Formats: sequence, C-alpha cells, structure tokens
Amino acid sequence: MSFAVGEESLTIFVDKRKLSRKSESAGGGPVVGGSGNSSAVALETLHQLAASYFIDRESTLRRLHHIQIATGAIKVTETRTGPLGCSNYDNLDSVSSVLVQSPENKVQLLGLQVLLPEYLRERFVTAALSYITCSSEGELVCKENDCWCHCSPSFPECNCPDADIQAMEDSLLQIQDSWAMYNQQFEESEEFQVLLKRLPDDRFLNTTAISQFWAGDASLQHRYQQLGASLKVLLKKTHRVVRRLFNLCKRCHRQPRFRLPKERSLSYWWNRIQSLLYCAESTLPGTFLEQSHSCTCPYDQSSCQGPIPCALGEGPACAHCAPDNSTRCGSCNPGYVLAQGLCRPEVAESLDNFLGLETDLQDLELKYLLQKRDSRLEVHSIFISNDMRLGSWFDPSWRKRMLLTLKSNKYKPGLVHVMLALSLQICLTKNSTLEPAMAIYVNPFGGSHSESWFMPVNEGGFPDWERTTVDAAAQCQNWTITLGNRWKTFFETVHVYLRSRIKSLDDSSNETIYYEPLEMSDPSKNLGYMKINTMQVFGYSLPFDPEAIRDLILQLDYPYTQGSQDSALLQLIELRDRVNQLSPPGKVRLDLFSCLLRHRLKLANNEVGRIQSSLRAFNSKLPNPVEYETGKLCS
Repeated sequence: MSFAVGEESLTIFVDKRKLSRKSESAGGGPVVGGSGNSSAVALETLHQLAASYFIDRESTLRRLHHIQIATGAIKVTETRTGPLGCSNYDNLDSVSSVLVQSPENKVQLLGLQVLLPEYLRERFVTAALSYITCSSEGELVCKENDCWCHCSPSFPECNCPDADIQAMEDSLLQIQDSWAMYNQQFEESEEFQVLLKRLPDDRFLNTTAISQFWAGDASLQHRYQQLGASLKVLLKKTHRVVRRLFNLCKRCHRQPRFRLPKERSLSYWWNRIQSLLYCAESTLPGTFLEQSHSCTCPYDQSSCQGPIPCALGEGPACAHCAPDNSTRCGSCNPGYVLAQGLCRPEVAESLDNFLGLETDLQDLELKYLLQKRDSRLEVHSIFISNDMRLGSWFDPSWRKRMLLTLKSNKYKPGLVHVMLALSLQICLTKNSTLEPAMAIYVNPFGGSHSESWFMPVNEGGFPDWERTTVDAAAQCQNWTITLGNRWKTFFETVHVYLRSRIKSLDDSSNETIYYEPLEMSDPSKNLGYMKINTMQVFGYSLPFDPEAIRDLILQLDYPYTQGSQDSALLQLIELRDRVNQLSPPGKVRLDLFSCLLRHRLKLANNEVGRIQSSLRAFNSKLPNPVEYETGKLCS
C-alpha cells in the first residue's frame, strides 16, 4: 500500500503469507495473527496507521516499526523531497529522498542526481539546494564550512525563519514558567513550611541565624537538593534551545528575545524567610531589608511590615528582648544603658565634681589677653633661685638655675593649674654681645625635678620665644613663649636654666652666629651683665577635689550598688583621658594621670599600678575601645 501527499509519501510492503503464518502460530494475537479474519483486522490496522501518518508522523512511524520487529511481515519506505533534519526517527527500512541530511550536517545527494549526466550534476545540486533550503527566495552559498542563503531583493529576510525562531522563544518562555513553578512548589512544600513554624519569634533572626536553622533541617536539605536537580534539567534544556535559537538568528536583523532563568541562591531563600516572617502583614509579602530593618512592600500594598523583634548580640545590640514586647530591648550588654527600649552607649557622669577642665577662652581672645599681660591670667607663684635675685645684675658666664613653684599641696590643695604662657623680662648692659639661652622643664603635679619634661622650644611646630622691647635705653626685652589652647599643659613647678651665648656677625655669609663665651679670669674683659626683672606664668587654675576622686577609687573594691562600680570605672577612664590629653608634644603621650594620682592624691606606686590595670581591663570590654600608649614620667 502507498500513501502520498504533496512532496512526502509512505509505502508499506506487506507479505500476507508471513502475516498468515504469524497469525496461525500466535493463536489469535491482538494485533496481527489468527485466522484470515484476524489477518484482515491486521491489514485494517495498517491502513489506519498509514492514514494517520500525515497527522502524527512520529507516533505512526514508531508503531509501524514495532509491528515490523514483531512480525517481520512488513517493510516501510518513506519518500520525501526535503531534508530529513525535521525528523528524529531513523528506524525505517529505507528512506528515499532527493536530499538527506546526515547527523554530521554533511549534505549528500541521493536518487535523481545519479541519473543525470555528470556535467549537469553540479548545476542540479546547486539548484536543488537553493530551491529546498532557501524556498526559492535566494541562492544557497557555502564558504568555510558554513552555508547560508543569498537573499533576493524581494525576500530580504530569507535567512531568518521567523516561525522557527518564535517557536524557540515560546519554548524558552515555557521553561521560564516551569522554573518559577518549581520554586513556588518548593516554597509551598511541607518541609519549608515546617521550618518557618519552627523558627523562634522572641528575637530577631538575621540571615546567619536562619542559615544555622536551615543547615540543621535534614528533610529540608533533601527537598532543596530535589529542587536543584529539577532546575539543573531545565537549565540544560534551556542552553540547548538557546544554542539552536542563536544558530537560527545568526543571519537575522534582529536579536533573539529571551531571558535566562536564574537559580536562587541560599542567601535568597534566607532573605525570603525573613520576608515571610516580618513583611507578611498583607496579601502579598514584601521584601525585608536587613540593613535598615524595614520592608519594601508591593506597589499596590500600603503596608506589609509586621512587628520586628529586637536584635540580640554584642555591643549596641540587646542582651535580651522585653518579655512583654519583643520589639524592645529588655536588657543591654556591659557599657550600654537601656533608654526608651534601645541600648545606648553609657556615658560617664560629669567630672565637674572631681576636676574642672573647661575654659571659655578662644585662641584670639587668649592671644589678646596675653599681649596685654592681663593680670587675671597670671598664676601667682613663688620664685626660687640660689644663683641670682630678681632685679639684680649678674654675670651670665655661668649657668643660672631658677624656678617658679606653687606648692599646691600646702597652699592650694583644691586646685590644679594649667600653663598658657611663660614670660621673662631680661635686661642687658649697653653694648653687650651676650644673648640669653634658656632651657625650660615643666613639672605637672609635683615631685622631684626628674619628674619634669623638657619643653621643645621651636621644634616640631612648638612655639618659639617672642621678644618685645620694653625699654630701649635700658636694653630690656620681654621674652614670652605662648602655648595657647593647643599646647597648654598642667604645671606645678617651672624650672628655668639660663645660659648665655655670644652673638656675632659672620662676614662671609652675612648671618648671625652664636658661640659659647670663654671663662674670663680678668674682670676687665667681661662681655656684659644681665638682669631679670620679672618671671611670670600665665594660665588658670581648675577646681580639684582629691577626696571625691579617692571615694571614686574606693568604689572599685567596695561598690555602693551593683552598677556603681561600672559607673566609677567609666568616670575614672574619662578623667584619665582628659588629663592625658594635656600631655606635652612627643611621639608618645606622657602618663600625667599617674602623676596626678601619685603626687596630688598621695597614692603608693602599687596602688597606682592596680588602678591603671583595672581601667585597661574595663576599657577593653567597652564598644569601640580607644587605647593609646603612654610614656612613664613619674616614679
């Protein structure tokens, strides 16, 4: 029997003898076999299959192939005048076609061309390929293992099979829908919903906490692996369709339109859980933003955010949430206090009762007052020197030592003092070539001279001496070094070591040079005399309560209440940092706080060391602790 429509035909050869023999041996089989009547039924079945060939080609050929294997009584021949690239069924007995496309994409010619003379074959092949491949809309061109159609002007898109491209794009859309369906099924699965119900609601869960619950759920892990396997199959199919799509579109004027499905990472699912926990107060849940602890709701939902519990953790996070309202803190970590449901850094109480350290004087105001030598800035101190007396002439050939001291422990126990400037009025004899050279040492809170620091005049940005002529006839000048707010420092005693140097002019370089004077045994060769009229320290005094600080220190061992020890430590740390802030310039700050404890509070060395250790240990537990290295000044 033979069936043909258009350019395709199917021929089935039937051996009735074999068909009858099979039917007799089968004893009345359901398809072919049995008596002549059953053979007639088998022929009718073949007629029905042949008739359905043009409706469902693949299924028809598959069933004919099964009958052929079972009986051996039929042979099937398919004849087509087009390429067989549209068929995936290769189990026929014979296929006769003008063109046959092999799996290696090599085009071979069979059939009619072998009947033509050799000189016509090439032209026939070219014309046949152009007719079949380009559908009479252009000419087939093949170069460098690639073939395409050179389109005629009437068909500029002959290389672009729109129907096939649209079918591929529709297939990708179906894959995308299947991808979304698999993810939705996973979210609605029993394993996923069980995890949601098992999560605690008395505290906020960040993605790290959710990941720990996720990792501990074995059934959810298995379900997630199933999701990954299903999506992997879809992804392979997607890549295969995309490759075909690009092959079809490589000579089209438009690019293919599709969107590759993206696998949802674990972090996506953890954030999705957060969204379902905290942003599901509406029909459609929103998206939770962990950084801002807020929800982004769908455009058609006015609000989707539910109550978000407090976050537990270190530092400013809560130690526990409030039992009656989980959105508020119930208690805080060390170094923080609970204020209006939130943990805020604990700040030391005012130090005004212990040590006042503030001044309202600005730099310009301070400079003006110092230039006027305002008496309100003068700190009255005691002048002491065994080498000279104020207002008396002396021979400066030898070093002179003098000091200004306050004797605060004896006369002013309730004050500490800050130096803003030091001024000396120095007079020289007429025509003297001597120049005073001074070394200044500052002792902050008392003690021996070895517990003083050297003032680096005119070094590393530190101020230099300023000279102002007071009496030109008497050759008197005010020598002033102004520290100001930037370099101000504590002082109890100021040591001044005065030497003299000879000022001369270098004829070769026209520069002023200085050199040390030689010891003169002959008084007639004396180079001049010097006189110091006044020596003043400008600054201010601050209230200081040593007994209050001792009481504060006592609370380190014997706290009044449960929180008073932490409060005392915070206040002592603040006091330490403020005192050391007035440390003199240098690579390392000097430990002035230890000097204060040692000399103004009269504490022993081991007691000072114990206090400093306690402050360092407590400071290390505070949020964002600030540690700095200090140099030892006081023994």
